[in-house]
Amino acid sequence: MSDRWALAPAEDGGVDVAPLGPDGLPAGPVRRESDPAGAVRSRPEVTRWVWRSTAEVYPLLLATGVRVERCYDIEDAETLLLGHEGRHGEPRSAAAALARLRGGPVPPDPPQRPAEPGAQSPLFEPAGTRLPLTDLLAVYADQQRRHEKTAHPGRMRLLTAAESAGMLVAAEMNRSGLPWSAEVHRGLLHGLLGERYAGGGEPRRLAELADEVSAAFGRRVRPDLPADVIRAFAQAGIKVRSTRRREIASVDHPAVPPLLEYKKLYRIWVAHGWSWLQDWVRDGRFRPEFLAGGTVTGRWVTNGGGALQIPKVIRRAVVADPGWRLVVADADQMEPRVLAAISRDPGLMEVAGRADDLYQSVSDRAFSGDRDQAKLAVLGAVYGQTSGDGLKNLAALRRRFPRAVAYVDDAARAGEEGRLVRTWLGRTCPPAARTGEDPAEEAGIPVGDEDPDGSTWLPGYASTDSRARGRFARNFVVQGSAADWALLLLAALRRACAGLRAELVFFQHDEVIVHCPAEEADTVVRAIDEASGLAARLTFGETPVRFPFTTAVVECYADAK
Repeated sequence: MSDRWALAPAEDGGVDVAPLGPDGLPAGPVRRESDPAGAVRSRPEVTRWVWRSTAEVYPLLLATGVRVERCYDIEDAETLLLGHEGRHGEPRSAAAALARLRGGPVPPDPPQRPAEPGAQSPLFEPAGTRLPLTDLLAVYADQQRRHEKTAHPGRMRLLTAAESAGMLVAAEMNRSGLPWSAEVHRGLLHGLLGERYAGGGEPRRLAELADEVSAAFGRRVRPDLPADVIRAFAQAGIKVRSTRRREIASVDHPAVPPLLEYKKLYRIWVAHGWSWLQDWVRDGRFRPEFLAGGTVTGRWVTNGGGALQIPKVIRRAVVADPGWRLVVADADQMEPRVLAAISRDPGLMEVAGRADDLYQSVSDRAFSGDRDQAKLAVLGAVYGQTSGDGLKNLAALRRRFPRAVAYVDDAARAGEEGRLVRTWLGRTCPPAARTGEDPAEEAGIPVGDEDPDGSTWLPGYASTDSRARGRFARNFVVQGSAADWALLLLAALRRACAGLRAELVFFQHDEVIVHCPAEEADTVVRAIDEASGLAARLTFGETPVRFPFTTAVVECYADAK
């Protein structure tokens, strides 16, 4: 009996199902079943379900208490394969893939559904996006053949499996939600912002700070309007190009302290204030819609809710249920460890395999014990700071870790020349495209606005500047390979928690949160450590590189930092 079956929604609300053979084609008759959840529940021997879209099918199964072990998401696989073939941006739907396969007109992808606060993903997406099961399996079989034509078929198949696993994790996280105390949140807002005024105007503390800014300039100034602030500084004889924190913090003027405080609190009020709380938190859970692989690099985003930009002060509202704990795990120095693994630089792999602080070990070898200098050098190599002090640091790094620096240099050169650049598993960065912010921001290189957060990068920002493309390609091979590793980490952790009451509730880039009964916390901590090691071996093969986590068992998210 086949352990791999395909499933496709039918117009009458049922599903068509069929067993699959090794070639990806039906190994038995297609059957119509009226109950989608029953169709899956009645086949416990099936270890992998093949379907068009996880977002289309899996929410219904979860709503009826049915979880699947593995899946193959055809449309997600199509995205990865198109990228590998240098066709990034072409329609990715199964209908588009079928049209390309049969030489017909290719339909555009449907627009992304807008975020709906408090709503879960719909069971089935618009009927026009569906295909009969036999057509769907023709696409699936073709994808199996296309995998074999990639540069490293084994790695590419692993990437596709990992991305599909990530889709399952995201759907489960969307259903479980992040534990959230509305009472604590309201108390935080009152302490930070003061009373709310009728009519939706600025709360008391913001109004007070606006008055202080205006008094410092000697005229009425709207601190929420950058153009007004820039004009006010100009009238005071101070030229500023923007109101970014890094720029105005160095300005000597009495308006600066209240202006900086206003900007910080204004951001909280707008992004996580009372309106946000009403829209996004229900029944003790914050329920954003996580989108796995939402960026070019493979990093996750959310469709509404700003889950990947929760300010530290607001994390105080993330509170475990009574008798439960939050296991918060943060990967240590992930980027240089990934660089060591993908470059196979002997010296950097040896350093990344130690239990010691990686940056301190690098500094002892190449920077006379100056840890800060070593960290800037390593991150500068990854993010592309290759001028000024960065050039000097890079030269020192190159002498001690030549293969590591050559690896990112080669990627940058490929990007500048418009060639395709790939992660270790095969995720592909398209030529002449990068995400919306300069990747150096996350490294702390002062080129962007305050509170940079790479999790908000979105694909589609095109740059014709070759140096910018090279800068992003240099970063892409590291960040993208880190995203590939993280998917396998999540898959392994999900599997380890399958027999527990523990639930994955949050993930961003290098941090994961598991919500579990207090008595399961130690088991979850061990599971995270074991999942990290397994993910490293699966992703990069046998290397000495370690991927340790700093893990905290807390009742409140803020206490983990």
